[in-house]
Amino acid sequence: MIAVALAVIAALLTSLYVSNFKRNVRNAESSVTVWVASKDISTGMTGDEIVKHKLLAKEDVAKRNVVPGAISSLDQLDNQLVTEPIFSGEQVTARRFGSPTELGIRSQLKGTVRAIQVPGSTEQLLAGILKEGDRVDVVADAKINQDEHFARIQLRNLVVLKAATVESTTTKISSASGGDASVVLAVRDDKQAQKLQWIIADGREVRWSLALRAPVKAADSPEDIETLSTMYKDGVSQAELNRAAGRSGR
Repeated sequence: MIAVALAVIAALLTSLYVSNFKRNVRNAESSVTVWVASKDISTGMTGDEIVKHKLLAKEDVAKRNVVPGAISSLDQLDNQLVTEPIFSGEQVTARRFGSPTELGIRSQLKGTVRAIQVPGSTEQLLAGILKEGDRVDVVADAKINQDEHFARIQLRNLVVLKAATVESTTTKISSASGGDASVVLAVRDDKQAQKLQWIIADGREVRWSLALRAPVKAADSPEDIETLSTMYKDGVSQAELNRAAGRSGR
């Protein structure tokens, strides 16, 4: 009787195991809907851009083939940025996304915009004054020849991606530049990048500084170049210039 009872129990347990196994197999084989990349998606794209450009497509896959973290709703992409490339045909997972702060400066680079680090003195870079998001102009003074030079605004409306900070310790008093610092500016990859590189690279012939723009409704005056001649003539009438030329014998 004991043997018969044990056999019955064993049969029941076996039946239960087989039943659960079949149920698990059926559950694993059932289809679920996931979001798959229809095209390659680059780092820095926002969730809104991905949805707008229809870069995702629904696909039914077996439940056992769902990648951990796969998104089930496009609402999960709100206020998110791609932090790792997503390739065409790949299931889209939350692991490939993050908040804009995780990308830092990279989140602000789009299309032809580039980031360039500009070294200079604390005075040139308005250290302690500039903040991230400010907009600046680059004012440069360059030599024409040994005796002449000109000044003008070479670049306008550049975004400060990272501002220079004032050193907490004593700066290098012996340094003619007033201390080492740097800012990161956003420039286009056309003439802006080349001009800025030329200005900061030619330190012997070009003196420059950043000029902070108004935070709201900043405007630009007409382009102008200042030389020694325009400086002493500025605001002076022609009659006064003639008298000055007569006194100097010219």
